[in-house]
Amino acid sequence: LITFLFCVSLLSAQNKPLLYNVDDLPQSLMLNPGTQIDFIGHVGLPFLSQIHFSAGTSGVSLHDIFRNDGTNINTRIREAMHSMTSYDHFTANEQVEIISLGWKLDKRNYLSTGIYQELDFFSYFPKDLAILVNEGNANYINDTFDFSQAAFTGEILTVYHLGLNHKFDEQLTVGVRGKLYSGIFNVESTSNTGTFSTITTPQGPNKYRHIVENMDVLVNTSGFASVKDMNVQNATAELLKRSFFGGNVGLGLDLGLSYVVTEQFVASASVQDIGLMFQRDDVESYHYYGSYQTDGLEPLFPDSGSTIPYWDDFENQVKTNLVDKTYNEAYITWRPAKFNLAIEYGFGQAYLPCNYLTVNKVRFMNQIGMNLAGVLRPRGLVYAFTTYWDKKLTDKQRFRIAHTLDDYSLANFGLMYSVTFNKFNIYLAANNLLGFRNLAKARSTSVQFGLHIVYKAF
Repeated sequence: LITFLFCVSLLSAQNKPLLYNVDDLPQSLMLNPGTQIDFIGHVGLPFLSQIHFSAGTSGVSLHDIFRNDGTNINTRIREAMHSMTSYDHFTANEQVEIISLGWKLDKRNYLSTGIYQELDFFSYFPKDLAILVNEGNANYINDTFDFSQAAFTGEILTVYHLGLNHKFDEQLTVGVRGKLYSGIFNVESTSNTGTFSTITTPQGPNKYRHIVENMDVLVNTSGFASVKDMNVQNATAELLKRSFFGGNVGLGLDLGLSYVVTEQFVASASVQDIGLMFQRDDVESYHYYGSYQTDGLEPLFPDSGSTIPYWDDFENQVKTNLVDKTYNEAYITWRPAKFNLAIEYGFGQAYLPCNYLTVNKVRFMNQIGMNLAGVLRPRGLVYAFTTYWDKKLTDKQRFRIAHTLDDYSLANFGLMYSVTFNKFNIYLAANNLLGFRNLAKARSTSVQFGLHIVYKAF
C-alpha cells in the first residue's frame, strides 16, 4: 500500500484554474455553471471533448524514493516516512468526457448536457501505521501508534448531467447543474479510531505489555466483491455494464454565478458536486474492533506433565477481544465537493465582431485574475490559490499563464492555449510545467485536453 501511494505521483490536484472562467470554452461551464460565455452552441467530440489527468503528493516524490545516490532504498523509504506528517496526502483524479453538447435557448438561457467518467482517489499518509509495519515497535517502546491516521477514499463513476446558464441582466449570470451518478467502484475508510502501544512493565510478569485500545477500523467497499475473483475480461465487462446505471446510484448539484461589479471587474463563485451516493449493490465491508492487552506468553510447568496449549489459548483471547468481521450492509458516501471563488480585471478593450445572442458585445483582450479553490476531504478542505494572466491574441486564439500555491509546490506554473479553426476549437492545458523537466521529482502534475465544435453565430 505504501509503495502504491508513492507511485501514484507518476500519474499526471483536481483544481482546474487554467479553464475556470474562460468565456469561449464550453468546458468552463463544468467548473461554473453560472460563468459568462460568448458562444451560442457547442458539440464535443465523443471521448475527446475533455481528457483530464492529475495527481499529487504533498510529502515526497518518486525521486526521494528511487534516486540513485548509493544509499539503500530501505533507508530512503525510512527517511521519507519520517519526513512526512499524518496530514500529508496523495491524490489522483481522471476525467474523460463521453458526450458534451449545449445550445442557446434564447437570449438569456443556455442549456448544456453530457456524460463523463471520473476516477478520484485521496489518501492521507498513515505515518504511525507505516512506521509500525516497516520498522516494527522495538525502537518505539512507550510510544503510541494511532489508527485514526488511516483515512482514504476512492471511487470510479459515470456522471450524467444537465445544466442551465441564465443571464438575469447585464450584471448577473447564474447557473445550476443537476447530476445523476452511476457508481462503478467505491472504497472508503474515514472515521477510524484506536491506538496500539508497547510499554515497559518492570514489575509485571514480563518486560513489556502490548496494548490495543478502542480500535475501531472500518473499510467499506462497493463494486469490488463480485469482481475480485474474475478474470480481466469478465471484470472489464462487468465494470462497463455498471457505467450505464448497472450499479449504485446517486444525485448531485452544481451551483454558480458571475457578477459584473464594474465594466472591468467581474466576480464569480461556484460549488460543484454537492451530492451523495447510495452504495447498496455489491457491498462488502471489513470491520476490525475491540480492546486487548497482553504481557506475552508465560510458560507454566504443571506437575502432571500435561502440555498447555499456550498458542491456542492466546489466539482465542485475541479473536474474542479483537473482532474481525465481514458483512454486507448498505452505506452512503458524499462526493468530494469543490468550490471556486474568483475575481478578474479586464483591460485592453477590443470591439470584436459579435452576434446579438452572445453575452458580451465589448470584451477585453487581457484579464488578470485570482482564484481560490478547494476540495472537501475527510479532514477538511484542501486549498489552492491561483493568480493568472489571460491574453486573447485574436478572436480565435488565447492563452493563460498561471501560478498556483498549493500543498504540492510553491512554484507551480501552468499554461493554457486555445485556438479555433472555423468552428473547431482545441485547447491544451498543463500545470506545474517546471515539473515536466523531471517527472520523478515533481510532486504534482496535471494535463487537460479537449476538442469541441463551438458556434459563435449561426
